Amino acid sequence: MVAYILQSCDSIFMLSALFREMFVNILQLFMIVFIISQFLIHVYSSYSNIPIYVIVKHFHFRCLVMAFKAAIFDVGGVLIENPSAYLKKYSEDNGLPATFVSDVFVAAVFEKGSSDNAFSKMEKGEYAFSQIIGGIQESFEKVAKEKSVKLPSSFSIEKMMTDLYRLPVHREMINAVMCLKNHGLKTSILTNSGVYDLPLGDDGPSTVHLLTVSMSFIFDDIIESCRVGMRKPDPEIYKLACRRMGVQPKEAFFVDDIKANVGNAEAVGLTCIHFTDVQSTLTRMQELTGIDVFAKAKPVSVDPEKIAHGYVTTEDGVKLHYVEMGEGPAVILCHGFPESWYSWRKQIPALALAGYRVIVPDQRGFGHSSSPADVKDYTHEHFCKDIKSIMDSLSIPRFTIVGHDWGGFVAWKTAIRFPSRIRAVAGVNTPYFPPNPKVNPFDKIREDPGMFDYQLYFQEPGVAEAELEKDLEKTFKFFFRGSSKQDYYPGMEKFGINNARARGGLLVGVPDDLPMPSLLTEKDLAYYVKQYKTSGFRGPLNWYRNTDQNWRDSVKDAGRKIYAPALMVTAEKDPVLVPEMSKAMEGWVPNLSRVHIEECGHWTQMEKPTELNEGLIKWLNDVHQKAKIPVVAGF
Repeated sequence: MVAYILQSCDSIFMLSALFREMFVNILQLFMIVFIISQFLIHVYSSYSNIPIYVIVKHFHFRCLVMAFKAAIFDVGGVLIENPSAYLKKYSEDNGLPATFVSDVFVAAVFEKGSSDNAFSKMEKGEYAFSQIIGGIQESFEKVAKEKSVKLPSSFSIEKMMTDLYRLPVHREMINAVMCLKNHGLKTSILTNSGVYDLPLGDDGPSTVHLLTVSMSFIFDDIIESCRVGMRKPDPEIYKLACRRMGVQPKEAFFVDDIKANVGNAEAVGLTCIHFTDVQSTLTRMQELTGIDVFAKAKPVSVDPEKIAHGYVTTEDGVKLHYVEMGEGPAVILCHGFPESWYSWRKQIPALALAGYRVIVPDQRGFGHSSSPADVKDYTHEHFCKDIKSIMDSLSIPRFTIVGHDWGGFVAWKTAIRFPSRIRAVAGVNTPYFPPNPKVNPFDKIREDPGMFDYQLYFQEPGVAEAELEKDLEKTFKFFFRGSSKQDYYPGMEKFGINNARARGGLLVGVPDDLPMPSLLTEKDLAYYVKQYKTSGFRGPLNWYRNTDQNWRDSVKDAGRKIYAPALMVTAEKDPVLVPEMSKAMEGWVPNLSRVHIEECGHWTQMEKPTELNEGLIKWLNDVHQKAKIPVVAGF
């Protein structure tokens, strides 16, 4: 490299012999200094447990050598507001000195640094809260007597603890956790908590319940001290947290508001942030990770291993698989082609957290649902009855149905077939097409296919199956591409869905080494591949092979309107289901609302999950508010 640089310099600058010798010495000195600095940085990192990235950044090299792999968070005072303000208010509301309650808690109850008092033992799971409440009450009475303070009759340990369990979440901190997840870091909760066995009332879930259950999809692991028999600041609990996430202490950072907890965590090898306020904590997190934790986080995907799976068998013997999350009014999400329940992975947590019970099936022929052999078993009539079968099995009388692509056809058709079961209906990209008894829409496609040429290619059983199943990774990389330039590859415009038959197949000519589309992660791709290795493409393609029968079945619905509250979500850059297709819908769907998403192609759930989630949740909330149906949002 040195010789090449010198040769270039000779040809350009015609260096003198003296200048040439000086340049060699300076260049060699720089290389020696650089090598030594890198060695020192590695040595310092090893002994200080601070990731190399932070040290390099400190020396202004700003080259990412190693980054954190995990982040561990305390709950009370970090993810949830510090109780000090509440305890002060509770003291004042009961006519007590402002610091009375907090002083007693610290001095007489918690006894910081002690692991032998009753409260500490409760946090290690040795007692439930009901077993120590009497002792806590005695501590308050003892201190009150010593300080000549009279406890009023309104003073209640139970009321105080119930309120503490409902302190508000630090929304900025939760957003930061999601930002870390967006960038691939593992996240964990490590909290000292006890078994609180007293009534919490009917005011919705406690904040602790919200974090450890309703929002568990944000965290890869949750450690509650009472469940593992040890509590902070025991060094072993920090080691346990790291082991369970599969990282070394120096590969993780820990956030806590108690100095004793921070001190022992640092001794174990964790990089620590002592939480004093949200702003400074977020600033420090950003310095350590290089991640903008102040930015609005993207929706977090649900983990297939951390969601409830269920099955129901229909009247015609088809076994349907579905997943579900949340509690509240029911919302069922229907996917399209070539997808599965997993295509709603970024909507499921958001809707569940908004207060809805979200049910998402693998539709007939897809994913883990069974695939009938006969093409005749794939009509719209079958699909609508499948939805009814799932909701019947769950004893849900009324529900909202939302569909994308083929799922949109199912949603609108179900609203026609079973109107008394539908609370509301939404189409994502897919508009409602009222049936025309005089015109079979597929005849128009046969005459002038245009963008629907691929549907004609799909008609011959076995042909498209063989092509699409040959290399599943390539197939999904081909289909799931966004509308931005980021997902463009050279020659992409030649390989459209409008010329599949002319090319002899959808993937003919498409490069084998397609770059990963922005809509998928490696994990996402692997899950789709895994599902389709099991199900294959025969069932999904059979959805395209009953168009004539579907039209004949729809003739009896001619002239009918959909009166349920409805939503039409259009995507600006969908090349197939273009927004203009929905322009006449108000005439057939009188109670229609609209959401238009710009810079979005066909795969709306994946390409613009934030915009779709916000639109769906706002509409759902409006629908249920007007119907006076309570919805308890978790966050």
